[in-house]
Amino acid sequence: MTESNAASGQPQQDDGASAAAPGTAAPSRRAVLGWGGAGLALGAAAAGGAAAALGGGSDLVSASAAGAAVPFHGEHQAGIASAVQDRLHFAAFDVRTKDRAELVELLKEWTAAARLMTAGLPVGDVHEGLPEAPPTDTGEALGLKASRLTLTVGFGPGLFAKDRFGLEDRRPAALVDLELFPGDNLDPARSGGDLCVQACADDPQVAVHAIRQLARIGFGRVAVRWSQLGFGKTSSTTPDEQTPRNMMGFKDGTRNISGTDKAALDKHVWVGAGDGSDWLTGGSYLVARRIRMNIETWDRTSLREQEDIFGRDKGEGAAVGKSKERDEPFLKAMKPQAHVRLAHPDSNNGATILRRGYSFTDGTDGLGRLDAGLFFLAYQRDVRTGFVPVQRNLAKSDVLNEYIQHVGSAVFAVPPGVRDKDDWWGRALFA
Repeated sequence: MTESNAASGQPQQDDGASAAAPGTAAPSRRAVLGWGGAGLALGAAAAGGAAAALGGGSDLVSASAAGAAVPFHGEHQAGIASAVQDRLHFAAFDVRTKDRAELVELLKEWTAAARLMTAGLPVGDVHEGLPEAPPTDTGEALGLKASRLTLTVGFGPGLFAKDRFGLEDRRPAALVDLELFPGDNLDPARSGGDLCVQACADDPQVAVHAIRQLARIGFGRVAVRWSQLGFGKTSSTTPDEQTPRNMMGFKDGTRNISGTDKAALDKHVWVGAGDGSDWLTGGSYLVARRIRMNIETWDRTSLREQEDIFGRDKGEGAAVGKSKERDEPFLKAMKPQAHVRLAHPDSNNGATILRRGYSFTDGTDGLGRLDAGLFFLAYQRDVRTGFVPVQRNLAKSDVLNEYIQHVGSAVFAVPPGVRDKDDWWGRALFA
């Protein structure tokens, strides 16, 4: 939860992801089953056509188009700059297979399944095949719309380890192992991972179904290391819409990169052709952090102190000394250790990231306190000049640290988008 692009980002639609054509409703999963034995055959051969029928182009899908489909193909993966959806299911996987060919085949199978699910189609017909065998789709999303589902894949540092898949020479320099920042209390069971999949949708069941299908397809070759459900987007790439609030009640992501700001995306989010890893051109880097909030302590803190901690008022969201949320903040009017001041690009040599975070509540901690907080997702062109300097500044001085603690962490290289029906996630990496 940070000010501006620096620690407050949200999704925008990437170049290849737009809503269904105006006035055109995406067919539901239930309708697809009525087409007869379509299933994977339809998706494998014609998913590109199905997605095209649902809409194409480079327009940002409106957050109000809850049932729409976000096209899967494009220069960049959907789910980064795409208009943020309401729900998240994020999963990190350990790769169990030691066979490079098996890993490649898995990524191809995942890509084929993702084409179907993001178009609102089942992975397979539940009625096809032998009754004695498990169905090819688990069925919990049948009859549900696409709900703007996006699936975004990333590759963790472990995938590039020596003597695994022959990728050690292809690890990007910017895919750094994150340092342990002051105040971190990281749980290894909630950190790391060889692969990640970020599923965002307006229907939580659609997002959960997507992760479940990919985990099922990968059984024996990958295993879920950890996962996180999220609700209540905490920032936005659609600045014309209302800024969402975090679990502390403050507007979050006021100055996040807009999903339509191509210049800012090219400068701060997308990996460029001259950045040193050709296979990653058009991709990005993702930092995921599970941030626990001390909700009970925060709720007993006075309003004046809360506002001083953030550097914004709680109602309008205006910076100190300003009247409107989007008025340019005057950083020196804030307390020296205010969160907004420390996270702002002007306090970090221009470091700017696109944030796409979600709130979470995972029961209690056994002591009567909510296990709640922010699942922070930040995309950037280079982790070394994006997240790292901002987090160093925050970890050192941010007075908000009294109320939060980072308990999970992971970093991933996010490959470019899947261009067409013959392409697949990570193809350039394994070429």
